[in-house]
Amino acid sequence: MAAPALAEALEHLVKGIVDHPEQVRVDARETPRGELLEVRVNPRDLGRVIGRGGRTAQSLRTVIGSLADGHRVRVDVVDTDAEGGSDTSDAPNAEARA
Repeated sequence: MAAPALAEALEHLVKGIVDHPEQVRVDARETPRGELLEVRVNPRDLGRVIGRGGRTAQSLRTVIGSLADGHRVRVDVVDTDAEGGSDTSDAPNAEARA
């Protein structure tokens, strides 16, 4: 499956999990280690995307990895609050990386 299709699939899955689907953004870029899909959500939805013990994030990585047909794809959940992308002060300040 091509990178744009993987990004669209990931975006669709994440939008089904969060409370603010209009703020979900998935950026795809090529790195020396393969394709990188960065997921950005409203800081209040970060816990929903990561899940208890990282289970939800790991499940998303598993599904996208299956759709990738053997190509190397990394999925990172980016904390937009740490980037200054939001003014929400009660959001967690953590970044989950594969």
